[in-house]
Amino acid sequence: MIERAQGIILRTRSFTETSLIVEWLTPELGRISTVAKGARRQKSPFRGKLDLFYEADFSFTRSRRSELHTLSEVSLKETHPTLRRDLGYVRQASYCATLIAQTTEKETPLPGIYELMRAFLSALPERPPQPRNIYAFELKLLRELGLQPDLEETRLNPETKKVVEALTQNDWPQIAELKASAAQAASLRQFLHGFLIYHLGKIPKGRTDAIALQA
Repeated sequence: MIERAQGIILRTRSFTETSLIVEWLTPELGRISTVAKGARRQKSPFRGKLDLFYEADFSFTRSRRSELHTLSEVSLKETHPTLRRDLGYVRQASYCATLIAQTTEKETPLPGIYELMRAFLSALPERPPQPRNIYAFELKLLRELGLQPDLEETRLNPETKKVVEALTQNDWPQIAELKASAAQAASLRQFLHGFLIYHLGKIPKGRTDAIALQA
């Protein structure tokens, strides 16, 4: 039976000489993996439609034997072309995709996380990439996962706690205008590093590159 969904492409990888595996983030189905048969052929109907962070409506046939389903059709809605104009944007978006993959189960509804990623991709290229983008995404994702830090139990100073609250609660345009001292930024970076290790066991790949930008 054909199923339909809307989603964001989190990652792609080669499957055979002519096919791709495409991992989607969707609101109702969560993370699902599909195989796009023949997608690497010159005349494939999928050509130009399957790349990182593309948003699309798509249809697929569910496998009865595995979590790898067969992609049927893709109708593009947004390609986020401006993300590809700066390596910093790509690094930040890629890290966030990796973080989602590490912290969520496959095929579990993730409406809040889907909207978080969608809003992040739209807002990211509005200004030069900043480490605060990553700190805000991490905090917002932790909130969606029910792992939001209890600030009363931390050793952060009051001013840094206010920065954490703003990054967690504010929209992306407000976050872009947020002011924080170098000491507050360093304290926040160290705190989140330890917090992620405690809850995830390790720091997701790509975090260092994602925040190694001008403050």
